Amino acid sequence: MADWFAAKRYGIGAGKPISWQGWALTIGYLAAVVGASALLSKSVLAFVAILVSLTLGFVIVSARTTRGGWRWRWGEKE
Repeated sequence: MADWFAAKRYGIGAGKPISWQGWALTIGYLAAVVGASALLSKSVLAFVAILVSLTLGFVIVSARTTRGGWRWRWGEKE
C-alpha cells in the first residue's frame, strides 16, 4: 500500500496527508461525521456508535498508510 500520510516528527501517529488519497480519506471522514451529526441529532447513542465506527476505520487506514508506520519518534529527520 502506498504512503498517504506523513509520520509525525514527535510522538506517535500520522501527520498531514501527503497524497490525494490521504486528503480524500480525511475529507470523506469529516463529511461523514458532519453528515451523521446532522442526520442523527435526535439520537445521541446512534451518533456515538457511528462516530466510534468511523474514527476506528479512519485510524486503522491511516496507520497502515503512514510513511514509516506508527512508532514513537523523538524528532530525528528520516
